[in-house]
Amino acid sequence: MYVNLTLSVDEQTVARARKKAQALGKSLNQLIRDYLQRLAGGDDAERSIAEFRKLSGQGHSRGWRFNRDEIHERS
Repeated sequence: MYVNLTLSVDEQTVARARKKAQALGKSLNQLIRDYLQRLAGGDDAERSIAEFRKLSGQGHSRGWRFNRDEIHERS
């Protein structure tokens, strides 16, 4: 359930914010809603863990191992 919220913001700020929102393909309302959700910590921990797992471990090293000497080799 959403709650209507009234804000007082100067016209120039709103105009600039609308342009940025449009450039991101969002409405100003959605941009503010997203910001408030992040600010309030509205991110679901289980979803974050699932996303981390999805993005982790996708590659294959093909037997390559980390070699500190090669990494820090000077030219």
